[in-house]
Amino acid sequence: MAAVDVYFDYVCPFCLLAENDIVEVAAEYEADVAWHPFELRPYPERTLRPEDEYLPAIWQRAVYPMARRKNVDITLPTISPQPYSGTAFEGYQYALERGVGQLYNDRVLRAFFQRDLDIGDVEVLTGLAEEVGLDGAEFRRALDERRHAATHRAALEHARQLRITSVPTMIIGEHRIEGVPDRQRLRAALSETRSLTG
Repeated sequence: MAAVDVYFDYVCPFCLLAENDIVEVAAEYEADVAWHPFELRPYPERTLRPEDEYLPAIWQRAVYPMARRKNVDITLPTISPQPYSGTAFEGYQYALERGVGQLYNDRVLRAFFQRDLDIGDVEVLTGLAEEVGLDGAEFRRALDERRHAATHRAALEHARQLRITSVPTMIIGEHRIEGVPDRQRLRAALSETRSLTG
């Protein structure tokens, strides 16, 4: 069966803009979607600041026009500097083990880009975990104890070995799609991969 491997980061608006298309087209082909972490700016690299020139410019030029075309509600977050995503990804590993990885991912993406919440804050992440039905106290302990740090590091190494350099990046069989894909390109890749795998 065809599968879609998606490499993403919670602080990339294009990952939220691509999410619905990926999930809905994969469902058309009964394909599994696997989400893989890729940190655009891992600690201690400096993260971006919304008051600097770069972010407002790229949002006006690319993010907002695409969001309007796709009818996705999205706003440049005001948190400055932008949060690191490593802790949120450790939370993802916890959620993934409990069968709600995609629900958690969606909630974290929307918390940052629609609710202007600091997804680098453990209290915020704990609240989001509770919103998708996870035990907040246990989730918080898992983050405090760094229970999923090694799993997250392994996921980042997996992305590095595949030479992932930007997000979103999708791998479908032999197809590699970088950036926000249109639905037809996803369908073509899934159709060809499914025909090859029987």
